[in-house]
Amino acid sequence: MSAPAARFLDTEVPELPPEQARFHVLPVPYEKTVSYGHGTALGPGAIIAASGQLERFDGASDPGAEGIYTWPAVDCSGAPQRVIDDIAAAVRRILALGKLPVVLGGEHTVTWGVVKGYLEAGVKDFGVVQIDAHADLREAYRGDRYSHASVMRRVVEAGVALVQLGNRAYCEEERDARRKHGVLAHDAIQIVPGGVSRITLPQGFPENVFFTLDVDGMDPSVLPATGTPVPGGLGWYQTLGLFESVARQRRIIGFDIMEFAPIAGLHAFDFTAALLAYKMMGIVQRCG
Repeated sequence: MSAPAARFLDTEVPELPPEQARFHVLPVPYEKTVSYGHGTALGPGAIIAASGQLERFDGASDPGAEGIYTWPAVDCSGAPQRVIDDIAAAVRRILALGKLPVVLGGEHTVTWGVVKGYLEAGVKDFGVVQIDAHADLREAYRGDRYSHASVMRRVVEAGVALVQLGNRAYCEEERDARRKHGVLAHDAIQIVPGGVSRITLPQGFPENVFFTLDVDGMDPSVLPATGTPVPGGLGWYQTLGLFESVARQRRIIGFDIMEFAPIAGLHAFDFTAALLAYKMMGIVQRCG
C-alpha cells in the first residue's frame, strides 16, 4: 500500500488508532477495464480531499463520533489478480479488527476484491445489495472476466445472494444471469418514476449485507462524474432512502462507493461523493 494524500474528514475528526475507529476508509484507485470515460483512479483521492469540507454533524447525527480511520491506498499498479488479492487482504485486516470497511473506488471490479476479502475472512452468510445503472452480470466483457461489467457475475458465482437497485442498462445475457442465479431486481423503470425510496428485501435474504454503490446508479443530473452515465437514474434523497431502507431491515457490515471519476474544475461533484459516503456512515450509525 502507498500513503494516502489525507485522512477522510481530517479537518473535523481527530486521528485515532485503528482499534478505536468504527469506520475504516480504504482507498482503491484501480482503473483498468473502464469502457467509456476514464478517471476512476482519481476518485478516492478526490473524495478524501473534498471530505475536509464536510460538516461533522450530518443533519441527524455525528458519524465522526464513531471514529474514522483512513488506510493507505491499495497499490493498483500490478496484474488484476494481484490487485484483487491485495484488496481482499486489506479488507481481511479491517475485519480482523472488528471494524466496518468503507471502500472508495476505483472501477467496480474493486468490489469483487472486497467480497473475496469477506469470504476469505470466514464471513459466509451475507448478501450484497447493489445500486447501479448496469447489472454487471456478464460472464466476461471484451474477453476479461475481471471487467467492471462482470463484477457481479463473480459475486453470484461465489454463492453470494444479490439484490439490484436502479439498473437500466443491461443485455440479454445479464437478464438470463439474473434468472439463473436468483437475483432480485428493482429496476429504475420500476422505482424512479414514482420516487420509490424503500424496498423490502426477500424473507430469506441474509441478515448481514454489504452494500455496493456505483455512482452511475444515480441520475447524471445529480452526479455526472462517472465514466458511464445513464439517464433515468436515482435522485439524491431516493438513493439515501433506499440505503436506509436496507439498513433498517438488515445489518450493514460494510459498503463501497465505486466508479466516481472527478471532473476537473467541478469540485461540487467531489463534495457530493464525499457527502454521500459520510451520509451513509450516518445511516449505519443510526441504524445500529
